[in-house]
Amino acid sequence: MPAPLLFVVSGLTQYLGAALAVGVFGTVAAASVAWLRVAVAAVVLVLWQRPWRSRWRLADLRTAAVFGVVLAVMNVAFYVAIDHLPLGTAVSLEFLGPVAVAAVTGRGWRDRVGIAVAAAGVVLLAGVSLDTGPDAVVGLVAISVAAACWAAYILLGRRVARAANGGIRGLSVAMVAGAVVLGPLLAGGAGPVLHDGRLAALVIAIAVCSSVVPYALEQVVLRTVRPATFAVLLAMLPATAAVVGAVLLQQVPHGLEVVGLLLVSGAIVLTGLDRDAPPTDEAPPPA
Repeated sequence: MPAPLLFVVSGLTQYLGAALAVGVFGTVAAASVAWLRVAVAAVVLVLWQRPWRSRWRLADLRTAAVFGVVLAVMNVAFYVAIDHLPLGTAVSLEFLGPVAVAAVTGRGWRDRVGIAVAAAGVVLLAGVSLDTGPDAVVGLVAISVAAACWAAYILLGRRVARAANGGIRGLSVAMVAGAVVLGPLLAGGAGPVLHDGRLAALVIAIAVCSSVVPYALEQVVLRTVRPATFAVLLAMLPATAAVVGAVLLQQVPHGLEVVGLLLVSGAIVLTGLDRDAPPTDEAPPPA
């Protein structure tokens, strides 16, 4: 299957899961929903990949573990953010992470113009959000944490994808690490799921849609396309998130939000079009 089609499926399933998660927030705290997503995905991936059958180098295990903790924190911060911000706005602001990595590790005028365009888009989006009340400030802080984690995820994700025991198998180990590290802090809030079959089914659907399918597909794509190509594909995510948010959550973007979405998306495309830049492991594509 072509990489662009894989990426479209990844984006659609990821934000479909996020939209489903919003419906659970009234019963289970957003942070605990995010932890459940990671924990359930870890179980599914481990049963699928059976990583214990492989011989692991210590360095690969360490990279996968750190990658998993970063991924788990990113998910928790993102879920807290979408509990306070519209889905499309949160996703666009989270793109500060990929844009920052592109600006620092990239070269040429496209990267520099791209980061300026992204900054303009973020100002528009943040200005609209700040006018909605104190809850928006909480969402903006959470999405800033998620953006920082996404930047770290970018730098670690390609290493996991290209490791000898990497790819989806490495992802399974990463998910276990993230679930274990954050479990003592967040597992206690997941109690209602144990006594409600409907909630449990929703959590499983969220984990499969938001973690198992997209992250597995992205590991495949990370091994088959150049970083510049992957960066161009990333421009699909804000539009995908906005569509899901509009259809399922009635969060239709208006006015300056639309302009901000377009600017951030354009910045990702612009910073990903330097086709003369050779791919490097130090600047892997976002996942």
